[in-house]
Amino acid sequence: MLREGVLLNPELETQDAATRRAFLEKRLRETWSLGLDELGGKPITRKDNLSKLQEENLPFAGLLKGPVARLRRLFVSPGPTHVPQGSAIDYWRFGMAFSAAGMRPGDVVLNTLSYHLTPGGFMLDAGLRSLGCVVIPAGTAETVAQVRAASVLQATGYAGTPSFLRTLVLRGREMNLPLHFQVAFATAEMLPESLRTELESFGIRVLQGYATADLGVLAYECSEKSGMHLHPECIVEILDLETGAPAEPGQPGQVVGTTFDKDYPLLRFATGDVSALIPGEARCPCGRTAPRLKGILGRVGDAFKVKGMFVRGSQMEEVVKRFPAIARFQAVVTRAEHQDHLEYLVELAPGAQVDFAQVAEALRETIKVRGEVRAGVIAPGAPRVDDRRTWK
Repeated sequence: MLREGVLLNPELETQDAATRRAFLEKRLRETWSLGLDELGGKPITRKDNLSKLQEENLPFAGLLKGPVARLRRLFVSPGPTHVPQGSAIDYWRFGMAFSAAGMRPGDVVLNTLSYHLTPGGFMLDAGLRSLGCVVIPAGTAETVAQVRAASVLQATGYAGTPSFLRTLVLRGREMNLPLHFQVAFATAEMLPESLRTELESFGIRVLQGYATADLGVLAYECSEKSGMHLHPECIVEILDLETGAPAEPGQPGQVVGTTFDKDYPLLRFATGDVSALIPGEARCPCGRTAPRLKGILGRVGDAFKVKGMFVRGSQMEEVVKRFPAIARFQAVVTRAEHQDHLEYLVELAPGAQVDFAQVAEALRETIKVRGEVRAGVIAPGAPRVDDRRTWK
């Protein structure tokens, strides 16, 4: 029997619509001196533009409130973008999401997101420790070492990408080492139902959450697995992709978040992700009352995620400019056996030559995701990214 999750803060997670609105109105006025009815008139800040904004006003584009000395950590994510960790214990608000997934105080949890410069590992680490869990900071350590650590230290929980959880389970079976995972929190990449079904056949409860490094957790699943409840301590808007007006429930739009952290609050921060609100305000059987997102349906702009990391067309272009022999390029993303595969097609100028290995290494150093490079013919006007993945 798969372990069930619980409500961490019933007072917030079960608010009726009027109470929820009053709570968010209060937080918005305290942080931004705005009312909810005024929010829609404020401009959005696009995540894809953040790197440029930070270059113009280093290091945080003027968005940081108070001194840097009050922060806990500073990160540099691919882009590059600078990300602060504020002084709050669970700065990215993961506690409710982990509790909903089934994590409990005392659980030993293998945390597999990177702890190096990027904030992913610390995002999960802080939330787990705030819940009373014991964290194994595995990060990006070699797979065999992680299997051995999880087995010997009897980890009952897993936090990271769902594809790597599958890799660990299968490798553990090959090594004849028992893994004791009962619950897993999946994030940083899509969770196809086919993969969830396979993982749960191993006796692991698998739920997912939606977060960004800048905004923290915006939504998370409950045991019903029928969409992700909006986190009650932030404002999430879904804006029409053409007009920028609020999208009707059920209609896709860009996810825009507003947060209230005292160190780094963000007002109408556009993530570039596309989602939709599930119509209806009925109380979920789990007891939570917050509206739910359908899930992540795609991306706006030239950024996409591979192996849990953002890759931007503008980054690729900057690297390719170093190689005059390359006339055109295109990134092709595919998926097999629940693993992402990144390949770069490069079309050379007539009579030109290039060292493909050198190009691949330059791209890897900048983008932080390994991809193969091969020659190809690319149609004029073709998109810089051809994402061929399907999620079933």
